[in-house]
Amino acid sequence: MALDSATAAFLAQMAEAGGPPLHEMSPEEARTMSDGFIELCGAGPEMVRVDSVEVASADGHSVPVRILVPSENARGIIVYLHGGGWVVGSLDGYDTLGRQLAERTNCAVALVDYRLAPEHPFPAPADDAWAAVEWASANRGTYATADAPLIVGGDSAGGNLAAVVAQRAVSDSGPEIALQVLIYPVTEDNFETGSYLDPANALMLTRESMQWFWDLYVPDAGDRARWDAAPSKAASLAGVAPAAVLVAEHDVLHDEGRAYARALADAKVPVREKIFEGQMHGFFQFVNVLPGAKDGMDYVVEAVDDLLAGNAIGR
Repeated sequence: MALDSATAAFLAQMAEAGGPPLHEMSPEEARTMSDGFIELCGAGPEMVRVDSVEVASADGHSVPVRILVPSENARGIIVYLHGGGWVVGSLDGYDTLGRQLAERTNCAVALVDYRLAPEHPFPAPADDAWAAVEWASANRGTYATADAPLIVGGDSAGGNLAAVVAQRAVSDSGPEIALQVLIYPVTEDNFETGSYLDPANALMLTRESMQWFWDLYVPDAGDRARWDAAPSKAASLAGVAPAAVLVAEHDVLHDEGRAYARALADAKVPVREKIFEGQMHGFFQFVNVLPGAKDGMDYVVEAVDDLLAGNAIGR
């Protein structure tokens, strides 16, 4: 179906503002542009507690993590990894989204300020994400019950990192992850899929922009064969956490998101998947701006609620 009217109007406003395409910007310029969207989302719900901690990554780097606690009886802990092509994105940029997710699920949400490329290329962001998951598992009793389910989630590049840590939890015998929430995730570096080549999908994220992101994050082409860079290249997905996968209809990543959901299902992993018609890549992060963002949040909240109620994830 056609792009929804709210998104079309939003894109028209962006076009009127002018500026070069993303892949022609410097990383610093792209980050400034991304930070410009923060005010659009407004403030999120009040939390009973907001903590800021520093988590040690594998190489000794301190990873800032912001924990949003919605109530004194939080039901679980969600490690959320922001999108932005591993190059842009910040805690403040996802604070409102994190607060909404915390309030609506009654789970503590840990937002992870992982290192960004090109200053810190692969595998630094993936290592930081893993360190945050291990920390959340060890400290969940501080923010929820000691046996609260551990959930990982993220959008776009954050969805990539969420899929990676879900695989690593199996390969490294790490913390048990109860659910992975993959929001239009980056799963491979194939720029020749139908959704990449469809001109109708060249909206906020384009084929050229994703090539730019990959070149900054994983400049060594040999590393792109690794599952911790491109999770679709894993030898096996057996045993990874159940997944809720969200795919946007008008998205260059549409095909790889759907293919990853199928690969999970083929590996007997419980999966639920939904294609959000009329939506573009990035819609989920625009809370209080695009109506589709609420629909996406509804889908994620439903998956978390079903997990916590003991209902089946796969459908």
